Amino acid sequence: MFYAIPLENRPSWRNPPWLTVLLILVNMLVFWGPQRSEENGRERAALYYTKSALPKLELPPFVDWLEKTDPKRGKQARRMLRFEESYLQLLEALQSEKQFLQKLRADEVVTPANPRYDEWKRDRQQYEAMLPAPFTERWAQDYGKDAESKPWTLVTAAFLHGSTGHLLGNMLFLFLFGFSVELALGRGTYLTFYLLGAIGASLLAGWAYAGKGNYGLGASGAISALMGMYAVMYRLRRIRFFYQLFFYFNYVTAPALLLLPAWIANELMQHWLGGQGIAYMAHLGGLLTGAALMAGAMLLGRVKTPETVKSEMVNDDDRFEQHVAAARKLSAAMKFEHACAEWRAAAALRPGDADTLRAWFNTARLQPASDDFHQAARRIFRLPATDEDTLALQHTSFTTYLNQAKPGVRLKPDDMARLARRFARIRQFGDADKLCRILLKTAPEHPELADTLSVCANGLLHAGERDKAIGLLPHLLRLAPNDMVTRALQRA
Repeated sequence: MFYAIPLENRPSWRNPPWLTVLLILVNMLVFWGPQRSEENGRERAALYYTKSALPKLELPPFVDWLEKTDPKRGKQARRMLRFEESYLQLLEALQSEKQFLQKLRADEVVTPANPRYDEWKRDRQQYEAMLPAPFTERWAQDYGKDAESKPWTLVTAAFLHGSTGHLLGNMLFLFLFGFSVELALGRGTYLTFYLLGAIGASLLAGWAYAGKGNYGLGASGAISALMGMYAVMYRLRRIRFFYQLFFYFNYVTAPALLLLPAWIANELMQHWLGGQGIAYMAHLGGLLTGAALMAGAMLLGRVKTPETVKSEMVNDDDRFEQHVAAARKLSAAMKFEHACAEWRAAAALRPGDADTLRAWFNTARLQPASDDFHQAARRIFRLPATDEDTLALQHTSFTTYLNQAKPGVRLKPDDMARLARRFARIRQFGDADKLCRILLKTAPEHPELADTLSVCANGLLHAGERDKAIGLLPHLLRLAPNDMVTRALQRA
């Protein structure tokens, strides 16, 4: 087993990989929508089957038929027939054998001469009525003998999955490779190549597994096409990868193109070793199709260069440092308006960084009527107060903002209530009381007003400011008459 995950790039949210996200959502909606509904319906029908007369009447002749047509499977099924807990597995095998089902439904297995024929017929009809309309079988690729030709399944099979683990694993690789390829190709070409990759994967799998039974489904073929595109797009550029080879895993920096033959060799080896349940030839078909498509697109000049793609993927940390450096340089040149714009951009990347907000606020205070001054103040006031330094910053900033803001402060009731409680906590009762008085005038019905007044009054009582605390009593009697602080003030 071998796989490699690129660690070189991160998605850019300036130019988000929306199509990759959309493909992921479509796959998830299909799996947790009609596929899951079908699975639940089948489980209900299977539960009825095991409790009915059908297992005793159908499974023994089914095992006899298997022993004649496929002795190896028949021998295994004979052992399973001894245990009732194996009935569900045998039922699943029975439902997949179209030739036996045809005989069963034609009354050639349980015949009218059987004394329990009427009972069997009734239970069989009930079971089949409970089965949901086939969805996965209709849209998956059929590898069975004499399978009906359904060309649309070359594409639709790539949007079906067999289990939650199958889906989530595929979606992880779709995102890891998809966002780079989407940026390089553009959304229209990317979608076209993704679907062509799915078709290429399905064609090779259909040829390799024809007549072997079962169904082909999953996005891994189309994702393998993206992997092939990625390797060809970056060619000899050295990319850092995380890889696993059997039980060994590590990091390696290597030319991207070297991974293409490694991936191809892995799929061929797994196929030759007789891996069951995984369509390795679909992966190989996807790799070859994707590599050919990307090579053709590059020859036609339809692909952005890796340098352009990388520049569009500059990570947030790099952009943050660039904005901070620019803001400091502009401040030193006394270009405060432009410096504020850089601090604003840095704060957008790290909205919880107190040092950035402090620098933005201190630069903006030189223009106290500017929107930047009001915005920076609001951002500081809304920081989570988890430590003393943040509380001190909020109080200092509030004092400055209150004194300098033009034409006046622009505080929302939520902000005032939050600050009043915090200031009471750090014993800044003057400012806490001031905010409570403003709230009483501007938002007398605010849902947090009662709690805010209670916190402030309690703090004033413990600080010995009895008269100021009692001054809040009429409001507490109106808003929270049964509050413990209200009762304490009444006793005082």
